[in-house]
Amino acid sequence: MALVVVLVAVIAGVAAWALQRRLIFLPDTSTPPAAATLLPNAEDVVLTTSDGLELGAWFVPGRNPTGPGAEFTVLLAPGNGGNRLGRAQTAADLSAAGFSTLLFDYRGYGGNPGRPSEDGVARDARAALQHLLDREDVDSDRVLYFGESLGCAVVTALAAESPPAGMLLRSPFTDLGSVARHHYRLVPDIVLKDRFPVADIVAQLDVPLTVVYGTADSIVPAQQSAAVADSARYLVERVELPGLEHNDPPMFGAPVVDALSRLADSVQD
Repeated sequence: MALVVVLVAVIAGVAAWALQRRLIFLPDTSTPPAAATLLPNAEDVVLTTSDGLELGAWFVPGRNPTGPGAEFTVLLAPGNGGNRLGRAQTAADLSAAGFSTLLFDYRGYGGNPGRPSEDGVARDARAALQHLLDREDVDSDRVLYFGESLGCAVVTALAAESPPAGMLLRSPFTDLGSVARHHYRLVPDIVLKDRFPVADIVAQLDVPLTVVYGTADSIVPAQQSAAVADSARYLVERVELPGLEHNDPPMFGAPVVDALSRLADSVQD
């Protein structure tokens, strides 16, 4: 009987090791349509990563020269599901507020080559930032990072290397192990290939930070998002959205755009 228990534990451990990234990364692999067919004056761009991948992305210019986001550019790192087509309305709302936005897909998402991992999406984010820095229509001193859920981990790691003017984290988790145990109670850290230590990195950043989360979030518990906010050295704003779940429409809409607008105002020269 003891041998059976051991074998079951070993098999479960092997399965967790082999299949975990399929539980973490949930890409829509289909290629989105051309940006200009969905968003006025938007353009399709190609990002080249340090390991040689070419990734599709959209650059969406701001449409309101007097809006709160005028002269700011947002690097938007999405969550773990779908592809950039599902963030088109968010990019449109940001554009209406004056923000230009680079909306990119990770490797393995949106028709892109490769398979996602912690190291891989970090490379993808660096390529996205480099594209912005290479553009003549982007002020490098007015770049804001905006991460959704898993994207919070992506932009937090990027901020440790290349600090932005400000950063907004929507529904951040403290670290991957903690959110994994919320869903699978017995998952030990030792089996995790990826770590994404968001709170630990945030605690070391001197970057103006806004944290937004829904109080009814069942995917990333509100307590974890609150802990990320608590760890910040320079918290501009904590925005709690009462009764909202992780993927409720307002989590992609006006409350987040308004919070980003206030963040931009707080970091104006």
